[in-house]
Order: sequence, then C-alpha cells, then structure tokens
Amino acid sequence: MTSVVQHGRRRGSSKSASSAEEASRMIQPPDLRKVTVLTKAEWLRIQGELNRVNKDKERMTEAANRREALHLQSKEAVKLWSNTIAGQRQKKLEAKKIREQIEEEKRKMTDIEEAKYQEQKRKDAIEKAKTQLYYQTDRVKGLHRALLLTEVLKEREAQIEVKQRIKSASKDVDKEFTDMVKTREDEALRQEQEKALQKKLERQAVAEDLKNQIKVNELARERQKTENKKDGEEIQRLQELYQWEQRMEDERQTEQKRNLMQAHLEHLTNRDLIRAADAQKQEAEEKQRKLFLTAKQKMMKLRRDKETELLREAQMHREKIMNKLTVAQQDQTVSEELRIAKAVAERDAKQAQQHREEEEKRTAMLKSITAHREFMRQEKEQRDKEAQQTTRDMLQAKKEADRIFSEKQQLKAQRIREDERKLQDFNATQMAAKMARHQNLRRDEHEFQAKNTYLVAEEENQFQQYSQHVISAAAEAQRNVFPLCKAAREGIGGGLGPVLGGVRPGYLVQDCSGAQMPKYVSGVTQNIKKLNEVVDIQEAKRRLGFTW
Repeated sequence: MTSVVQHGRRRGSSKSASSAEEASRMIQPPDLRKVTVLTKAEWLRIQGELNRVNKDKERMTEAANRREALHLQSKEAVKLWSNTIAGQRQKKLEAKKIREQIEEEKRKMTDIEEAKYQEQKRKDAIEKAKTQLYYQTDRVKGLHRALLLTEVLKEREAQIEVKQRIKSASKDVDKEFTDMVKTREDEALRQEQEKALQKKLERQAVAEDLKNQIKVNELARERQKTENKKDGEEIQRLQELYQWEQRMEDERQTEQKRNLMQAHLEHLTNRDLIRAADAQKQEAEEKQRKLFLTAKQKMMKLRRDKETELLREAQMHREKIMNKLTVAQQDQTVSEELRIAKAVAERDAKQAQQHREEEEKRTAMLKSITAHREFMRQEKEQRDKEAQQTTRDMLQAKKEADRIFSEKQQLKAQRIREDERKLQDFNATQMAAKMARHQNLRRDEHEFQAKNTYLVAEEENQFQQYSQHVISAAAEAQRNVFPLCKAAREGIGGGLGPVLGGVRPGYLVQDCSGAQMPKYVSGVTQNIKKLNEVVDIQEAKRRLGFTW
C-alpha cells in the first residue's frame, strides 16, 4: 500500500484501495446475526413518531384557515347590520357627509350672493367715481360755477330788494348805519390799500425771481448752445477723421496696387535681366570654349612642331652618329659593326617605343579633351534645361499668382456685390418696414381721430343733456340762465381760441417757448375781468350786495 494522500483522502489510503474495499463490501452478503428484525407494529409506531410533527403542523394550519374563514364570514354577515356599533358609526358618517354637503352648498350660495353684492358695490363705486370725475372736468366745473353765479345773482337781487325796502322805510336810521358802514369801508379801503401794497411788493419779488429764473434759463440755453456747438464740432471732427481714414484707406489701396504693379514690373525686369545674364553667360562660356579650343589647337600645333623638331634633331643626331660610326667602324671588325647595328636597332626600337607612347598620350589627351568637351556640353545642356525649367516654373508660379490674384479680385468683387445686394435688400426691407409702420401709424391716427371725434361728440351730447337739465331746473326756479347758457356754449378744451365743432382749441406761438397765444383783450374785457376777478373778498361781497 502507498503511504501518501491521493485525491484528498486521508494518509494511508488510496483510491484503488478504497474502491477495492467498497467492491468487497458490495459483494459480501450481510451478517444475519447483526441484523435487527422489527415487527409491523413497531415499524408503524416508528413511522408515526417520525410523521407526527408534520401532522401537528398541518392540523394547526387547517384550524387557522377555518378560523380565518369564519371571521371573514362573520364580517360579511355583520357588514349590512344597522343596529351594530359599526353600522351606527357608518350612519353617522354618512349623515355628517350629507350635512357637510348641504352646508357647502349654502356657503357657495352665500359666496355667490356676496360676489354679486361686491360686484354691485364695485359698479356703484365706479359709477360714483365716473360721476365725480365728470364733475371735475373743466366744462362741468364751469357750468357749476355759472350755476353758482345764478344763485348769487338771485341772492343779490333779493338782497337789493330787501335793501331798497329798508332804505325806503327808514332813511334817518340809515344815516348812522351809513356812517358806520363808511367808516368800515374806509378801514376796509385802507386795509385793501395795504394789502395791495403788500401784493405789489410780493409781485415785484416774484418778478425779480422770474427775472432771475429767466437769466438762469438764458444761461442754461447759452450753455446748451455751447454744448451743442461743441457736439457739432466734435461730430465735424469725427466726420473729418472718418473722411481722412477713408482717404488713407484709398491711398493704402492705391499704394498696394502700385506696389503690386511695381513688383510685377520688377519681376519682368528681373526676368529680362536673368535672361540677359544667361545669354551673356552662354556667350562667355562659348567664348571661353572657343579660347580653350584655340589654345588646345595651338598647344597641339606646338606639340606637333616640337615632335617634328625632336624627330628632325633625332634624325640629324642619328645621321651624325651614323657618320661617326661609319667613320669609326671602318677600322673595326665585322663584330663591331654588328654590335653597332644592334645598338642602333635597339635605339630605333626605343625611339619607336617612345614615339608610340607619346602618340598614346596624345590620343589619351585628345580623348580627355573630347570627354571634357562632351561633359561641358552636357553640363551646359543640363544648366540650360534647369534654367528653362526654372523659367517655366517661375512663369507657372507667376501665372498661378496671377490666377490667384484674379480669383481673389473676383471673390472680392463678388463679395462686394453680395454686400451691396444685402445692403439693398436690407434697405428695401427697412423701407418696406418703414412704409408699413407709417401706414400703421396713419391708420392708427385715423382710427384715433375717428374714435376721438366719436368720444368728443358723445361727451358733447352728454354735457348738453346735463346742461339742458340744469338750465331747465334753473329756469323753473326763476334764476338768471344767461351764465348757464354761456357756459354751455363753451367748447371742449382749455384753449383761448373760438369754438369750432364743439372744441375750443389753443394756438401756440411760433417760437421755441411754445406758449399759448392770448385771446383778444380790450377795455370791456378788462372791466369784466375786474368785476369778476377781485382780489379782496370783502370788496366782492360789498359789490355783490352781501352787506351782512
């Protein structure tokens, strides 16, 4: 057996051993001596003991379900009973709900009545306010003043009548009373003179204040004129500055165009100069090449002359040597002649070798000259090609620059046209809007005039009805209705002009003051004014006959 743990088993056992033991147990039969045999009653008793807990739980659950069903059944049965506490409580709740609904309906009716009452009160207050506002208008106030004047005139007539009666009844009694009245009148006259003097002083003070105010206003107008003049000068300066900026912009554009034209001309001049320089360079190269060829030809001619001279000298030297050898060899043997002939042959071979080497060198030099000439020609062609390519590139760049410039100019012109079109559209829109506003204003003005005419006519009709009612009441009361008729004839408006169409307009002077033109004043009007507009109330009372 192995002594290591395998597959998580305890030490000392293995998988093969445990499987062998299980197989042996499964194969071995049970030991009957160790088997307990139970009777049926014992077996049932054990089973009952085991199943008793589950039966108790089922019994308790069934009992709870039965109690719940009975409770629900009793609740359903009791729900409709009226003599129970819950039924009585439900009836009370329903009765309370009905009572609250009835009270809510009553409150709603009360609120509606209160709203109607408040609405009626508001209407009455509005009518009262309208009536009070109507009574506060100038024409109605003038009519009421005329009505008061009729009452005063009636009271004056009554007082004059009473005064005449008293005067006719007792003339002597009136003497003392007349003296007393005269004294009072003198005292009143003195007081009136003092008051008139005081009022004159007050008027003088007011006149001085008005003069000071006029001076202040004149100073303010002068200051305003100065400020307006300064504003005008500032606006003029800004206008001149704007014009100067416009001129500078035009000059800048002109200078820019001039610079572009000058740059273009300089470009053309430079191109011509480059072409002339290239031509001069080519001519110089051609001249240098011709000079080089001439020098080479001269060198070759000199070399050929030198070689001819060298050959002639060598021939002469050889002839001299031959003559010397001929003279010297006459006394020598044949062997010496052979040796001399051999030396001469070797020397001739050596000279031929030198001549061949010189020919090879001359051929190589000619080849190098030809190669150099070909190289110079190719280099010149390459430079010409590069110059032509550069010229073509510059021409292409110039064409591209011209094209871009023309496109920019076209785009600029198109943008300017679009801006002008937009400006024209905007101006047209503004003009249309202005015409529409003008038409709307004219229509509104016509509607306002029509409505104002209608309202004036309605107000005139209402005033005439009210004035006729007042005049009729005054006539029935035997009052003097002339002031009432005069007040009724005055038109609407606070002007001083004549009544035209029920309206009394006001006319303004044609200057910067905007004051209203005065009405025509004569001596009669001044007398009437003096009679109706008295400063002293006591004098007015005496004049009207109120003597007590």
